[in-house]
Amino acid sequence: MQDTGDFNDRVSDAPSDNWVYRILPPWLWPYAQLARWDRPIGWQLLMWPCFWSATLAANAAIDEGLYSGSLLVSHLFLYFIGAVAMRGAGCTYNDLVDHEIDMQVARTRSRPLPSGRVTRAHAKIFIGLQALVGLFVLLQFNWFTVFLGLLSLGIVALYPYAKRFTDWPQFYLGLAFSWGALMGWAGILGGISVASVLLYAASVAWTIGYDTIYAHQDKEDDELIGVRSTARLFGDRTRAWLIGLYGLTLVLMFAAFALAGANLIAFLALLGAAGMFAWQIVRLDIEDAAQCLALFKSNNRVGLIIFFGLFVSLLFAIP
Repeated sequence: MQDTGDFNDRVSDAPSDNWVYRILPPWLWPYAQLARWDRPIGWQLLMWPCFWSATLAANAAIDEGLYSGSLLVSHLFLYFIGAVAMRGAGCTYNDLVDHEIDMQVARTRSRPLPSGRVTRAHAKIFIGLQALVGLFVLLQFNWFTVFLGLLSLGIVALYPYAKRFTDWPQFYLGLAFSWGALMGWAGILGGISVASVLLYAASVAWTIGYDTIYAHQDKEDDELIGVRSTARLFGDRTRAWLIGLYGLTLVLMFAAFALAGANLIAFLALLGAAGMFAWQIVRLDIEDAAQCLALFKSNNRVGLIIFFGLFVSLLFAIP
């Protein structure tokens, strides 16, 4: 293994005062970093489409006489656990695939695999343990949702390679990260619908937008080593693309909410999300890596605002 003294058991793009370093023993820190437990934004962005979809489906279930508050709450808890576990497994898998690339990028060369603090064999075992947690969560749902969840594995497996053959790896990330928009609906109502498909498409557009902002942090290194991204593709036109992507997100969500019978409160939350999107677009400086990271992270608040609107809408709709 390489000498890791220069890295001080941290990764350069993660906060050093995170709970991981205060609570876990030092020997677990590299695994927490592989799973990105010290960077919760990933599982949060993975979780929100699940939460939106399940809550929107609960709104629709009221009209069909199928609403169950306890079912919704239990599903939200399961999606939280599943998002943390599967995001961790996905990140560990991604780091295995990108091991050589990460050694060439300044922001990522201090991660556990390229820095030598975790072996590839141990990383594979860690993937298996996290995947078992995800499988346990998945098996709590109806069989249609289980089947739907297993279908997503193909997209998840393909995503780390997308940056090698397309300028649109963010689209593949969107396909994977937005899958919960289908599963949340299926978990409540046992199938999918036009509303859930529209919500899925909206989530894909949202993901392309926020991950393009994130990818601007690495565009110089990416260009040097031949890694492709929408940040490199859009370049100075990123702001215009974000207007289109975020605008499409809002239009598709509006249609999904309308079809599912959400009330005015949910649409007011969309208006709040639109304000957050506008703020990101106005503030964006693609040459400022720190600002790009901050704007990317602000999408957690976008997800929360939309979920809050749907949840309050549901409370007012319960007979």
